[in-house]
Amino acid sequence: MAAAKGREPVSRSLYLPDDPREAVHPVYVAGEMGTVLRFAQPVDPARTKMLGWEGRFEPLLAGGHLVVVTPLKELDPEDRFLLVVTLQNGKELPFTVTAQEARFDHQVNVFPVEESPEALRSRLAHHQTRERVLEEENERYRNEETSIDHALAALLARGAVKMTSMRPKVVHFFKNPQGVEFLMTVLASKKDNKVAVVFDVKNNSPTESWSLLEARLVSETGGEKKPFALRATQEYLAPGGMSGTIAVVMDESVFDSSNGPERLVLELFRRGTGLREAWVLLDRQLLR
Repeated sequence: MAAAKGREPVSRSLYLPDDPREAVHPVYVAGEMGTVLRFAQPVDPARTKMLGWEGRFEPLLAGGHLVVVTPLKELDPEDRFLLVVTLQNGKELPFTVTAQEARFDHQVNVFPVEESPEALRSRLAHHQTRERVLEEENERYRNEETSIDHALAALLARGAVKMTSMRPKVVHFFKNPQGVEFLMTVLASKKDNKVAVVFDVKNNSPTESWSLLEARLVSETGGEKKPFALRATQEYLAPGGMSGTIAVVMDESVFDSSNGPERLVLELFRRGTGLREAWVLLDRQLLR
């Protein structure tokens, strides 16, 4: 499911105060994917509704402790739909249905602040998972701050090529059927034994946004993944001509294998479709 939509499905918990109207919480959905909201008390299907859903969503499924929201197609992050879930005790719970680039809600467990043992266990598990994720992110950021390759990628993404020893080797221009343009520049530094690829991306699509799902550097023959550093000036390119730069830097050692030097393939995959949007074949000859 995640591969099909290019997003990570997430299950999470919400804890609402006595007056939930003080804060309207977002619910993140993905096209053709059902998002389940599960409540501690039964819902009232007759008084559960979403404004402006016609033509954009399947009819709401509400019954028991569940409400299921299913968009007919992808939403843009700026889209907002008001969902009001009414419980059997008459309490109304408002939510904003929208989209997020990186992930969507597979299930949202909604608990009142006056927590039951089930809610406390869920909250504890949520905090433990969040703490683990933050620790992993902090460790990654610490490693990146001291990485020469990440520093070079940051300079190249900002266009500061003259501040590095990198020199252009290959320049290639192409665009996809939706009008997204790629100006690709392959650079190398014999002095530092580094190879880099810079993608200047311009989204000329009149309606669709563009963002990077994943970059991969793999061996041409065996498909073995290789390490690299990546920096981007924009996470999200709006339609109508917005531009951004993606810079990838790798060390000469990535071309080594047990069978000797090998060629590598650098690929960029688009978020939402999961399609490969750009690729380039690299070898150690660039450092000559």
